[in-house]
Amino acid sequence: MSLFTDHPATVGESYGEHMMFAWRFSFRLFKAAGKAFLHGLLPFAFETSASDEIKTLARELANRGSGAAGAHQAHGTQSPNAA
Repeated sequence: MSLFTDHPATVGESYGEHMMFAWRFSFRLFKAAGKAFLHGLLPFAFETSASDEIKTLARELANRGSGAAGAHQAHGTQSPNAA
């Protein structure tokens, strides 16, 4: 295996599949960040949008497969299921 395929394989994806998932995920985080920023300026706007998206993303990560927790541990990051 290589640096580009080791981690994707732990979650059952090819390099390209993993890249697309990560890019979609980051776009959704970027949108949530924008809504949170606007909410800071306009407290009546997007009252729960950012937190709702974060919760949805966390659920999606938790349900990605049994290899996900091991992959997070191998890369020194915390699994979404961790306390």
